[in-house]
Amino acid sequence: MAKITIPKEIRQEVEKIINEFNKKTFSGYENQVAYYAEYKGKFLYLQRKEFRNISPVARLTYTGDMDDWEFAIFKWSSERYDPDEWFFPGEEFVDGTVEGAMKAGLEAYPI
Repeated sequence: MAKITIPKEIRQEVEKIINEFNKKTFSGYENQVAYYAEYKGKFLYLQRKEFRNISPVARLTYTGDMDDWEFAIFKWSSERYDPDEWFFPGEEFVDGTVEGAMKAGLEAYPI
């Protein structure tokens, strides 16, 4: 069985979305607060740099559709990503998009 990975073109599009979100949302905090992505197989891990700390926020699973990522919030209580957790501040922003996931993460884990 072939290992699923996120295509290069999709990664480039994700990076553009993250950069635009960072510019719009964190203006005034340049180089101090920002989302960034790490990729592993079919997963996109959204992390956020806040001054000197880097924190996990969410894990998105690539489904083959740029507007239909599966979402899992990082739960500090168990220190794992939980795709079944839907009771957290910001869950209303989860809409299958990368931007929606970042908005949800910002509500769940404010700066």
